[in-house]
Amino acid sequence: MKNIKEEKLPVEKSELVRFTVNGMTMSTTLTKKFRNRRMWTRPDEKQVSSFIPGTIREVFVKAGDQVQENDRLLILEAMKMMNVIVSPITGTISKVLVAPGEKIPKGKVMVEFE
Repeated sequence: MKNIKEEKLPVEKSELVRFTVNGMTMSTTLTKKFRNRRMWTRPDEKQVSSFIPGTIREVFVKAGDQVQENDRLLILEAMKMMNVIVSPITGTISKVLVAPGEKIPKGKVMVEFE
């Protein structure tokens, strides 16, 4: 059996984090990648953004249209699948920011509500 030697690396105090889960207190160090990540923000409910890169195949609404929750807004083709994007809320369309045939990245705002 080989001897295992534990090597302690210098850790800045700001990197060491203590947390409690189910009554147990633990500590860990945060990686540089974790510390530099983009923080999560709550999505704006009046904007519909793409969840995956793809191509707009069909748009069913235009500015000024009244829509109900779950009404079809457009079709986004991604990975050979036709994804029907539906309205998350009842409201009036303010802007349609995409057109059929347009290739869009993940996170692009496609439709805005008033």
